[in-house]
Amino acid sequence: KPNLSKRYHSQYIRPYLLRNLKINRPDQVWGVDITYLRMKKGFMYLFVIIDWYSRYIVDYELSSTLDKSFVLSCLNRAISRQKPEIINSDQGGHFTNPDYIKLLEDNGVKISMDGKGQCLDNVRTERFFRTLKYDRIYINEFETPRELRIMLIEYMKTYNTYRPHSSLGGACPVDYYLKSKLNEAA
Repeated sequence: KPNLSKRYHSQYIRPYLLRNLKINRPDQVWGVDITYLRMKKGFMYLFVIIDWYSRYIVDYELSSTLDKSFVLSCLNRAISRQKPEIINSDQGGHFTNPDYIKLLEDNGVKISMDGKGQCLDNVRTERFFRTLKYDRIYINEFETPRELRIMLIEYMKTYNTYRPHSSLGGACPVDYYLKSKLNEAA
C-alpha cells in the first residue's frame, strides 16, 4: 500500500484548529485528503475536498501520479467557486509544502492539520473514503483509468444528491449544503 502521509518539511506543519470547534454551517471547515484506489493492475490517487458540515463533496481530482499539481489544481478550482474558513488535512507531503501553504494563505483560508498519528482528527474525510471503497472499489475491478473516472463521476453525483445520511437527519449532502447556504443568505 502506498504511504501518502510522509511530511515534506516540518516548518510547514500547522496546528489542529478543530478541537472543540462547533461546526454549524457550510464552508466553515473543508477536509482534504488523498487515498489510493486499486485497479485490476495498479492504482490511482484520489484527492477529495469535503464540506464537514454537510458531507458535501466540494470537488475531487484523480491522478496516476503523486505529483502535488493535482491537489493544487483541484483546490484552485474549488476556491474559485467558494472559500472555506478552515481547511483541515493530515501532515502529508502534499499539505506540508510551500505551494499548498501559499495557496491557502493567499486566499485567506486558515490551515489546520491533524496531529501526528491522529487519524480521527480527519474522521469525516476518512469515513467518506471508507464508504467509497466498500460501495464501489472493493466489489469491482476497474481495468482502466477511464473506467475508474466514469465510476467516480457517477458515484460523486449519487453520493451528493441521492444518498441520505443519518447524521444529516436523512437529508442528502447537497440538500443540506444548499439549504444551509440559503438560510445564511436570508
